[in-house]
Amino acid sequence: MRLCSIASGSSGNCIYVGSEATHLLVDVGISGKKTENGLKELGLSGKDIDGILITHEHSDHIQGLGVMARKYEIPIYATAGTIKAMKNCDGLGAVEESLFHEVKEDMKFTLKDLTVNPMRISHDAAQPVGYRIVYGRKKVAICTDLGVYNEYTVECLKGMDALLLEANHDVNMLQVGPYPYKLKQRILGERGHLSNENTGRLLCRILHDNLRTILLGHLSKENNLPELAYESVRMEINMGDTPYKAGDFDIRVAKRSELTPIVTIS
Repeated sequence: MRLCSIASGSSGNCIYVGSEATHLLVDVGISGKKTENGLKELGLSGKDIDGILITHEHSDHIQGLGVMARKYEIPIYATAGTIKAMKNCDGLGAVEESLFHEVKEDMKFTLKDLTVNPMRISHDAAQPVGYRIVYGRKKVAICTDLGVYNEYTVECLKGMDALLLEANHDVNMLQVGPYPYKLKQRILGERGHLSNENTGRLLCRILHDNLRTILLGHLSKENNLPELAYESVRMEINMGDTPYKAGDFDIRVAKRSELTPIVTIS
């Protein structure tokens, strides 16, 4: 099983998850051309993609969706609320109705040899979800764009072998930065985005012996730095109420506009 971030950040998100037989994308928030270039680096093309899982309808998650779906007739999986919201987005363009497939939170479905289980997240979108994907006994999760986590989130993310989790902003950088007050409040709110510190605190709740790799994703270009996200999360783990230290895990920051090294779970 492989997990790879093709792009991750406030300007566009596209994640690959796959096995030898099945190839999925989670979001296509970059152009179709950039998506295809990323797949090419993975030794794949759009023809190989068995499905696109959409977390929510914001443009940094669906910018290239229409292009990829039309060109390769790729099935699109999303919640009913997200599908309805996407159809009202000007940038999506015309997409064949038969390509849309509704998914529901906590209801598993199978795509060839992969099992997908959507989970609820708290974000200011129509009906947003994260995704847990299972191959045999191996499990990965992609969970970004959540303003707050709770016991449900913790339970959903326990037992993963690899995880891509949002570390969106540094609170101080956001507070003193150029964003308007209303936007700052949105990001800091319960339907906004996770700060570096809260990401570290969430990780303290879900660390376990078999967690191989943690990818920190969806970093804000204006309100975060890769080094700051990395060190802040490590500090929270090292100071947290957990038997683990940050050095026990492979922690990486997903790159904004290029492939992050592939995570292979065997």
